[in-house]
Amino acid sequence: MSSYVLGFQDIDKTKLMLVGGKGANLGELSRIAGIHVPDGFCLSTEAFKRIIGEASSLNELLDQLSLLKVEDRDKIGELSAKIRKVIEEIAIPQDIADEIARFLSLFGEKHAYAVRSSATAEDLPTASFAGQQDTYLNIIGQEAILKHISKCWASLFTDRAVTYRIQNGFDHRKVLLSVVVQKMVFPQAAGIVFTADPVTSSRKVVSIDASFGLGEALVSGLVNADSYKVRNGKIIAKKISTKKLAIYALQDGGTQGQEIEPEWQSRQALTDEQILQLERIGRKIEAHFGCPQDIEWCLVDDTFSIVQSRPITTLYPIPEVNDHENHVYISVGHQQMMTDPMKPLGISLHQLIAARPMYKAGGRLFVDVTQQLASPVSRAMILDAMGQHDPLIKDALMTIIERGDFIPSLPDENKEPGPAQSKTGTPPAAFQVPFENNLTIVSDLMKRSQASVDELKHTIQTKSGSDLFDFILEDIQQLKKIVFDPQSSAVFMAAINASAWINEHMNMWLGEKNVADTLSQSVPNNITSEMGLALLDVADVIRPYPEVIAYLQQAQDDTFLDGLVKFPGGQETRDAISAFLTRYGMRCAGEIDITRPRWSEKPTILVPMLLTNIKNFEPGASQRKFEQGRQEALKKEQEILERLKQLPDGEQKASETQRMINLVRNFIGYREYPKYGIVSRHFVYKQALLKEAEQLVQANVIHEQEDIYYLTFEELHAVVRTQRLDPQLISKRKDEHTFYEKLTPPRVITSDGEIGTGAYKREHLPAGALIGLPVSSGVIEGRARVILTIEDADLEEGDILVTSFTDPSWTPLFVSIKGLVTEVGGLMTHGAVIAREYGLPAVIGVESATRLIKDGERIRVNGTEGYVEIV
Repeated sequence: MSSYVLGFQDIDKTKLMLVGGKGANLGELSRIAGIHVPDGFCLSTEAFKRIIGEASSLNELLDQLSLLKVEDRDKIGELSAKIRKVIEEIAIPQDIADEIARFLSLFGEKHAYAVRSSATAEDLPTASFAGQQDTYLNIIGQEAILKHISKCWASLFTDRAVTYRIQNGFDHRKVLLSVVVQKMVFPQAAGIVFTADPVTSSRKVVSIDASFGLGEALVSGLVNADSYKVRNGKIIAKKISTKKLAIYALQDGGTQGQEIEPEWQSRQALTDEQILQLERIGRKIEAHFGCPQDIEWCLVDDTFSIVQSRPITTLYPIPEVNDHENHVYISVGHQQMMTDPMKPLGISLHQLIAARPMYKAGGRLFVDVTQQLASPVSRAMILDAMGQHDPLIKDALMTIIERGDFIPSLPDENKEPGPAQSKTGTPPAAFQVPFENNLTIVSDLMKRSQASVDELKHTIQTKSGSDLFDFILEDIQQLKKIVFDPQSSAVFMAAINASAWINEHMNMWLGEKNVADTLSQSVPNNITSEMGLALLDVADVIRPYPEVIAYLQQAQDDTFLDGLVKFPGGQETRDAISAFLTRYGMRCAGEIDITRPRWSEKPTILVPMLLTNIKNFEPGASQRKFEQGRQEALKKEQEILERLKQLPDGEQKASETQRMINLVRNFIGYREYPKYGIVSRHFVYKQALLKEAEQLVQANVIHEQEDIYYLTFEELHAVVRTQRLDPQLISKRKDEHTFYEKLTPPRVITSDGEIGTGAYKREHLPAGALIGLPVSSGVIEGRARVILTIEDADLEEGDILVTSFTDPSWTPLFVSIKGLVTEVGGLMTHGAVIAREYGLPAVIGVESATRLIKDGERIRVNGTEGYVEIV
């Protein structure tokens, strides 16, 4: 068998590096019983390497190409054209040409062929590269085929292929090209089968596109295709398009468009029986490859020929559960304000501390809510909670429930909601809170948590090896006791319920919306908002020292603290930053993932925020800001109490409202503390685990400390115990993580893979308004700053922050802004709580906000009604 030319029968998936994705898949397809694949062969990547080796001038051109960025469009075009010209002018060596001639004589020299590129980085599970290289149809005769093989090789360097590789970090030299030469079929109809619905992502629905003539018209977007949907052997939807054009092969080679006769234009391209036959073929191919497929087919004389199959790379993975029941999952990340993928160590630790099972998919965690949705009472409770927390999750769940065919229905238990909750989800006026007069309860809870962390820090020093893992598992039980302490959750739930009560009753009695937002400003004991103000105090220490400021403007290395002491004011600055890190250094963006770098580990993250504070504020800003918010809350309290007293039963209304205001102001600040306790503990675990990682590096078990992030807690325990690790595992997990970063996690996903998308049900909004959830009232106009990472934050006072999500680590930026817009979040997530406390109008859960709002645009944020306008 030649290493340059291989027939399909000699090819399987193990030959990927020799024949590329398309070639390997065709070899696999031709092995499936009952699947018809037109004859053909592949020119291997060895042939391509030999051709490239013939041209010494290519090396220099490729060196130049490797230095370019996506923005260098003109240079990409110029260099790519030169490379293509060089490749097309290289003569194919005689021994390779003879091999090609042998296959052509076997299959029929005078037959027409399709000549297609097949790259080694193409049709992979994690990157499709579909359409990046060229395809030539109806090529007749050896000379023409050889010429088009050279054109295929050259098409590895089309502008679009080069740009795609730069965007995705693929080395131009490492992506090799094979060429597929396959007998043409001349179909009356052709198209694509998706074995998972590309619109909903449901793995149970097969979606078929079909048009008359060659499939090229459909793939190129020249014609509207028929669309058929099939589930379990039944056609569930049909869309018959008007098909005015078809592409057919010419007798002497090449193709041309041809108008379809009017009476045929609106006919189904396939009969119902053919549609069902294609579903069966699609499922057979999917079963062979083990994942959903995108399949190209041609229909000739009632026989379906398959000319390509590739994985569908855009589907979000389904949470891993080993049963065949229907399940509905909701995203943990959307509730935790962290939709980035987590690394395996972070995921496994989060699973260990969770109150209920969490399932992973695409580097994110999901909770199964099927049982809750099946029972009428628990369904009402979860929908009510989601309605307040994230209306888009609620709406997506409602859509699945209303279908009536997915969630099993349990009998109504005829239970009423509990005493602390009315049917509207807000507390009745008379509800009692046993600790409401105990103003030390919050400080007692905080002290208890801190003492527990201090004890952990002390004890963990004595643990190492396998003992450390056992100790952490024991301590996680202690952590769970603290996090799920009924007294702890009762404190902030009392404040949340009181806040909801105030909003409902002040709207009903006074016609005023979201009053609790103003009343929540500058409350005591909020660890997160105090952090933002504390960084203003650090800026005050630095402000008088110009040399320190100049040094910080150049600081790029995380050891910058050591260099401070050589400047006047440097020691004071270092002490102030160190004190801040002692209290808050365990925090960072995406902090629910233990593997993310903490501020203590990467203090340079704080530098831009400090410089922004120095630039935007006068000394003493933290005290002034807090006092201003406190006065606004007090003024609002007095105002509404006075207005209530004028109403019928006014004294009683005012008295009830005063109780609720006291609950909000005394206890809502504690809402932020439990998460602080969790991340404080996590950081202690992390430091201990990194010491173990250091030992593993010294023993040559892993290459670098951070490799442990790609192992689960259990796997890391086993590696420490055995001092052995499969060297491929870490690189495989790193590749997976890179792939997961490109996926957009759904709010809701089912066990069929169907993604639930919700919509806001609101009317009478301004034309073009972007709808979201109102979480902090007020209306503000200003410059939008679209910021995706804290490190990129360059804010002027009065800017409006637009980002995908915020967690406590973003709080220091809130002191500089006057409004907030995010894509993810709910009424009680951290960004919303802090926005209310700082008095910032905020709208969150605005789908695609960072794409629809351009950086620098002037926008109006209506935090009372929940929408954003571009003005």
